[in-house]
Amino acid sequence: MADKLWVDANYRFIAAYQEVNTRIAQRQQALALYITLVVSMLAALVALKPGTGTPQVPAEWLIQGFPVASTCLAFLNLKAEQAITNLRRFLSTLEQLGQTQHGLPSYNTDPRWSADANRARRYHDLAAAVLVAGANGIGLAAGYYIYPERLSAHPWLLAGAISASLFSLAILLLSPRWSFRPE
Repeated sequence: MADKLWVDANYRFIAAYQEVNTRIAQRQQALALYITLVVSMLAALVALKPGTGTPQVPAEWLIQGFPVASTCLAFLNLKAEQAITNLRRFLSTLEQLGQTQHGLPSYNTDPRWSADANRARRYHDLAAAVLVAGANGIGLAAGYYIYPERLSAHPWLLAGAISASLFSLAILLLSPRWSFRPE
């Protein structure tokens, strides 16, 4: 009976690790989607600038896409981080089953390994934060430079975009607080 429990735990362990890898891949995909959205919005701002024969676009609304995209990235990153944390707690519990019998190292239970894994994943958070800061700065500055009269007429929209950008940046920088730590 004990051997059967060990096999069941092993399958659950493998399945949970596959889910962790899936969540990590989703974080990377969210970053790629964010970059695509930002580049597309920058291209739209430049392509639709006044004097190109195109009809006037509501640029004051188009620049809102930058903080919306970064806020979505921040929440998707946070969702993935919380899912990974939950899965790693489950893995840690499974690693402790029968620990006295096997004496195997525990990647999720031993603080040395967990701390190193968390530290390595912080580079993703830092890369996302740099991208969000840069993309929002460039996007909002380009919008203001290309459409100064339109954005000056609606300063609250620009202030809202800057506030939302800072909010998303704060979420990305604070996400390590919710990382897995062994008990």
